[in-house]
Amino acid sequence: MKKLIFAISLLFFLFMACKPTQSSVKKTSSLQGTWELNYITGPRIAFDGLYPNKKPILSFDLIENKFSGNNSCNQYFGTLKVDGNAISFERAKMGMTMMACLGEGEKVYNNTLEKINFYSISEGGKTLNLMMGDIAMMRFEKN
Repeated sequence: MKKLIFAISLLFFLFMACKPTQSSVKKTSSLQGTWELNYITGPRIAFDGLYPNKKPILSFDLIENKFSGNNSCNQYFGTLKVDGNAISFERAKMGMTMMACLGEGEKVYNNTLEKINFYSISEGGKTLNLMMGDIAMMRFEKN
């Protein structure tokens, strides 16, 4: 009887050691949902000048392994490429609608998104930073 209890206890502890930690699961799943852009680096034009009518949005569907959004003018979508905190939109086989757009906002957004290779999410899960290396290129707020 003691051997059976010992064996069950040993299996339980081995199972718990192999289980992913809550924080690693929580980190990836916190990407899920829709985010609205509130900062983009680079252009000399003010943020509100780039996006006077509509701010870009980015949505992640971790179940389907896809992302989609609106760059203030056109809809875009693609396959999500995430590995830990590494993320790539450049290799995502992105598709996009082709409406004519005024201003530089769409071009700035698309070009910046292609440079992104990492992401971070704030402790409270409300802010998503898309980065090139360790430089925050875009910042989004959770909708």
